[in-house]
Amino acid sequence: MEKTDKCRLCRRAGEKLFLKGDKCSLPSCPVAKRPYPPGQTGAKGQRRKASDYAKQLLEKQKARAIYRLSEKQMANYFETARKQKLSTGSELLTMLESRADNVVYRAGWASSRSEARQLVAHGNIQVNGKKIQSPSLQTKIGDKFTINTKIKQEGKRAAADWIKMDKSNREFEVINTPDTESVATSINIQLIIEFYSR
Repeated sequence: MEKTDKCRLCRRAGEKLFLKGDKCSLPSCPVAKRPYPPGQTGAKGQRRKASDYAKQLLEKQKARAIYRLSEKQMANYFETARKQKLSTGSELLTMLESRADNVVYRAGWASSRSEARQLVAHGNIQVNGKKIQSPSLQTKIGDKFTINTKIKQEGKRAAADWIKMDKSNREFEVINTPDTESVATSINIQLIIEFYSR
């Protein structure tokens, strides 16, 4: 994904996407201080009523920002999900949540997905005993993650229900399919499906 100021992405979406982790909860968060779209005309008046297409586009861009995906990656995920037997929306969310960088984030070992992505890309994570450097690696039930001992930080948050933690050994395991119900509350997956189905 191209480099963009994370706070501008949140302001454009009109809500906190927590792209900077704990920093988004501080009073100094730009979304709290300037609750209007970025740009010269952002502070003037209220947000204009968006068309159906604009709503679909915004939701797709929001999902891309949250998971740090390029447009090509997002489109590929949709095409793969569309070919599956289960509902496209459920499959798409499961694939996004099953990415290696997202699993590290959901395990609570990073305060943001960007930090989790860096841990993976720098080779500080092993999956089933093998070092990985691809944040987009699709994980499955039974995969065991090990954190490099050189990383001094420990788990920063509680792990998701579908991840079993073993902090003493700096390990965690995927024990169930990702909980897409909780994700669906922050992302309107139907709008994304409608965008790509045009």
